[in-house]
Parts: sequence; structure tokens; C-alpha cells
Amino acid sequence: MSSINDNLFGLHTQALDMWQRRSEVLASNLANADTPGYLARDVDFKKALASASGQGDSLPLATTQAGQINPQAQPSQQLAYRVPSQPTMDGNTVDTQVEQANFAANSVHYQASLSFITAQIHMLRTAITGGQS
Repeated sequence: MSSINDNLFGLHTQALDMWQRRSEVLASNLANADTPGYLARDVDFKKALASASGQGDSLPLATTQAGQINPQAQPSQQLAYRVPSQPTMDGNTVDTQVEQANFAANSVHYQASLSFITAQIHMLRTAITGGQS
């Protein structure tokens, strides 16, 4: 998003992108709940948001050869494997109940960020029009 959006809405625009990415990852986990050998993944939201806001690591990554870690990778694209509470015999680490609970909680967080942005837009519209509809 542009810097004007960052000034108006704070981190909520970046948070909205990360909540959306996390819902895609959780949906992918649920879709592969019966796939043998599938490893559940998740976005570490706190770490990704800290990195996106510039509060992450202060040492930048540098590559010396092609094929190394991409220092320009988006934080929302950095996924971690979830540690299974009850691994299955086929190697699948998706626990559907945990994934569904995380998906529901993620939806609440997404809606909260969206509501904040909507309230900010309404407040700006009120300020511009002088309270007239």
C-alpha cells in the first residue's frame, strides 16, 4: 500500500494483508487434511507484522549467489510448519479442529482490522464534509 494509507490507517492495512494471507494458508491446511504426508503451515503473525513495520531484525540479509535466501521476500510469504499435537500414521500434521479454531479466530481479527479502517474512512469523510451527509 502507499505511504499515505500507512499514515492514515497505521499498520491496519498491512495487518489486513497478513490476516488474508493467513486465512489462505489455514484454508489450504483444511483442504489437505486427508492428504498423506501433508505438513500443516501457518503464518507467525507477530513476527511478520513486526518485520513489515520495520521493528524486526536490524540486520539486512544479503546474497552472494543466485538461489540463496531472497532478502526482499514479503514477511507474509514466510511460512512456518506447525508442530503437531497428534501426528498421524500417514505423516499428515493437520488437526482439523485446531485449524477450524484458528480460521475462526483469524476471521475475527480480519473483521476487526477492516472495521477499524472503515471507521477511519467514515471519520475522514465526516471531517471533509463538515458533518453533512
